[in-house]
Amino acid sequence: MTALEPRDAEVTTPTPAPDVQPIDQQLQGGVLGRDYRALSVGIVSVVLLIAFEATAVGTAMPVAARELNGIGLYAFAFSSYFTTSLFAMVLSGQWADRDGPLRPLATGISAFAVGLLLSGTANTMWLFILGRAVQGLGGGMVIVALYVVIGRAYPERLRPAILAAFAASWVIPSVVGPLASGTVTEQLGWRWVFVGIPVLVVFPLALALPAIRRMASGPADPSATRGSFDAHRIRLALGISLGAALLQFAAQDLKWLSLLPAAVGAALLVPAVLGLLPKGTYRAARGLPSVVLLRGISAGSFIAAESFVPLMLVTQRGLSPTMAGFSLAAGGVTWALGSFLQSRTRMEPHRERLMVFGMVLVAVAIAGAPTVLIDWVPVWMAAVSWAIGCFGMGMVIASTSVMLLKLSEPEEAGSNSASLQISDGLSNVILLAAGGAAFAALGGGSVAGHGAVSGAGASHPAAFAVVFLPMALVALVGAWVSTRVRVPQTP
Repeated sequence: MTALEPRDAEVTTPTPAPDVQPIDQQLQGGVLGRDYRALSVGIVSVVLLIAFEATAVGTAMPVAARELNGIGLYAFAFSSYFTTSLFAMVLSGQWADRDGPLRPLATGISAFAVGLLLSGTANTMWLFILGRAVQGLGGGMVIVALYVVIGRAYPERLRPAILAAFAASWVIPSVVGPLASGTVTEQLGWRWVFVGIPVLVVFPLALALPAIRRMASGPADPSATRGSFDAHRIRLALGISLGAALLQFAAQDLKWLSLLPAAVGAALLVPAVLGLLPKGTYRAARGLPSVVLLRGISAGSFIAAESFVPLMLVTQRGLSPTMAGFSLAAGGVTWALGSFLQSRTRMEPHRERLMVFGMVLVAVAIAGAPTVLIDWVPVWMAAVSWAIGCFGMGMVIASTSVMLLKLSEPEEAGSNSASLQISDGLSNVILLAAGGAAFAALGGGSVAGHGAVSGAGASHPAAFAVVFLPMALVALVGAWVSTRVRVPQTP
């Protein structure tokens, strides 16, 4: 159930040759050993590219929207990426299970680059949004295909290490990306941020694709008859994508008329989610359903809270936007450290306890961050809290990926990886929307008008507290779900 052995198209007999050994004996060394080096560097480069895009493009986006006279459509530049990526995740999972991860990965990287070029050369905001939608298709296909590559090409003992490398590849972009993007935007213009990134696609393609073709290409079961795509899952994918789009559209304009698209969106979204996620996810059934649920709980609670940290520091404690952003920078390092810790071989027997401990750290961090609303609490406590939370997230996120691949049959790795990513993405939107609604209900909407001020009483500290404290409780629920990720062994 680990990785499949490299296939040779000329082998026609189902009986293995006498000298054929399991892949863990055929391919020796670590993720940077001779047998895995090209593949590891190639796929980590892909993740590095996605990380740099995520941090750099977000910095250039406000300038792009202003120059294209599209401030009113600003939110759609983000939501278009998200909604198309949901559909692409399901499509990529089926494609990878059916034909192997090579084609969806290559197609996804190409679409990602084309989307960047469309946005970078756009002369209207709607064309810019179209480019972002194409980017979402590429990004959704790539992330799922990469999980299948890991499940197919790496033995179980190496999967925690390569996932730790994925986490580490976000450290430099999280620190350098906004600064580099801001400099390029100011000196050369925002378009260069978009059109410059596709040039970087050439290196990971040239390095990773030949290695994937050698080690992870073809269907999971070569002897099985190749089937067609599951039309029902494709329809559900369209439903979840369209439903999410309608809900986000309704959220942009909170009027009575918005209830209609919101209701239609929910009617499409709920059955699609129930159909695409593993059975029993909503009730935390043991094993794979709890792994998928935990991914959503951890990512959603953490990201929803993190989105309000810089705003809280600027409006309540008078930090500049740059300093508020840098308060989160250490989190990239501690996230990588947490992911590195879970990758140690001696930690494998304790993975469930690591995940419980990680979620407790996340809950403590989310609850601790708003203590800076109290005047006498030093402002650096927010940075310390978030560094602790990122350490916990590093352990949890990587561990959910490891557990998902461990609990998935090779022919189901793509579909299950898509479920994991859907849980991640949807929970971000749902919990962020809930937090935003609570924030606005307690007067948070007027916070932005105060600018950078000092003193906790300048605006509405309760509006921030009502975001952070419920998210801390959600994270504690995640600690309980962590106890259910392992399937009890039958005697």
